[in-house]
Amino acid sequence: MVRRPVAWIVAVVLFVEALGVVALNWILGTVVDNQQMSLAGLDPDVMSTSSKGAGVVFGLYFVLCGVVALLVALRNRPPAGLGRVLLISAAVVHGLLGAFAWGLMGWPEFLFMILVLALIVLLLMTYDGQGEPESEPAGTTPDGTKGGDGSPLTPPPAPSTP
Repeated sequence: MVRRPVAWIVAVVLFVEALGVVALNWILGTVVDNQQMSLAGLDPDVMSTSSKGAGVVFGLYFVLCGVVALLVALRNRPPAGLGRVLLISAAVVHGLLGAFAWGLMGWPEFLFMILVLALIVLLLMTYDGQGEPESEPAGTTPDGTKGGDGSPLTPPPAPSTP
């Protein structure tokens, strides 16, 4: 019911956020490069390149997490293995970014990070326990009653005499 729309929303939000992270770091790197800023004697070219590179790597991370959410939405199956680990790590990252945003930028940015965190956790939790349907326990008949294969409700076999 709610699982697929949440997965679609998470995928779109992560893709948009990836673009935003890349754009923000690219702009910051360009500003550092144009103004030849230096922090504690670091080379401005290294700072500019590092900012742009970190933005691209972080953006690719969010894109990869968005692809996992997109696959969950398309397949309507829970994320497994590496995909689940990626989504859990994205939730942790958004929690940490939310804490930093609260201290450095303010509550609107904090609320956005916590909203994304909540969406990722909702995506993970709605698929929790949604495995394969349980098979009928051994010894049950199609109508759900026990019997037929030595289960406790069948009488014990009669002793044989030689």
